[in-house]
Amino acid sequence: MQLTVRETASYLNVSEKTIYRWIRTGELPAYRVHDQYRFNRVEILEWAAAKRINVSPDIFVEPESVGRPLPSLAEAFRTGGIHYRVGGETKEEILRAVVGLLPTPEGLDREFLLRMLLAREALGTTALGQGIAIPHPRSPIVLPGSRPSIAVCFLDHPADFGALDGEPVHTLLVMSSPSIRVHLHLLARIAWALRGEGVRAALAARADRERLLAEIERVELDSPALRPPAAPPEE
Repeated sequence: MQLTVRETASYLNVSEKTIYRWIRTGELPAYRVHDQYRFNRVEILEWAAAKRINVSPDIFVEPESVGRPLPSLAEAFRTGGIHYRVGGETKEEILRAVVGLLPTPEGLDREFLLRMLLAREALGTTALGQGIAIPHPRSPIVLPGSRPSIAVCFLDHPADFGALDGEPVHTLLVMSSPSIRVHLHLLARIAWALRGEGVRAALAARADRERLLAEIERVELDSPALRPPAAPPEE
C-alpha cells in the first residue's frame, strides 16, 4: 500500500510539515512518484517501531478484513517456533542459521532467501532497538499457500545489527506470510505488542515457550488494536 503525505502524517500523529522535514533530512523512507511523495506502509511501520513512535490506532484498522479470519500473533508464533541458542557470530552466519530454521515449503531456495536478507541489511538496519530485530527482504517473505509464521530466534551470541540505540541484537523475529495483507497484519501487531514492557521483557529474558506465548496471548486480549475484527451480524 502506497501512502500519501497526509495519510502518513495522520498515522504518525505529526503534521505534514514534519513529514516533509523528515524527508529533507533523510530520516523517513520515501519515494518520489510523479512529483509527489509516497510511502511504503511496511517501511513506515518498521520505522515507527524503531523510533518508538506511537502510531495512530487507525493504522491497525482493516475494513476490508471484517468477516475474514486473520491469524493471531500467538498462532503465528506457534507456527514459526521458538528457537534457542541460534549459532553464528557474524550477521551472515546468524542469518544463514536462521534461514535453515524457518518453516518453509519444500523446494524453497534458502540460499536465495539468505542473499535477499543480506541485501536488505546492507540497505539499513532492521533492528527495532532494545536487542530486537525483524530481518526481512526488501519485499516481505510471501509464500503462497503457506501458514503465517513468526520464528523467534534467540541468538547464542548477541550481534551488532546497527541498531539506532547502539544495543547488540539478541533476538530475531522472522516473518513469512501467504500474502502482503497478512504480512501487514502481523507487522502492525508486532509493532503494537512491542510497545509494552511485557513482551519485550519476556524476549530479553529468553522466556520458555509457555511463558512467551502466554504473554503474547495476554497482550492480544488486553489490547483493542490487537483483537480480531468483529464478524458482521447475521441477517
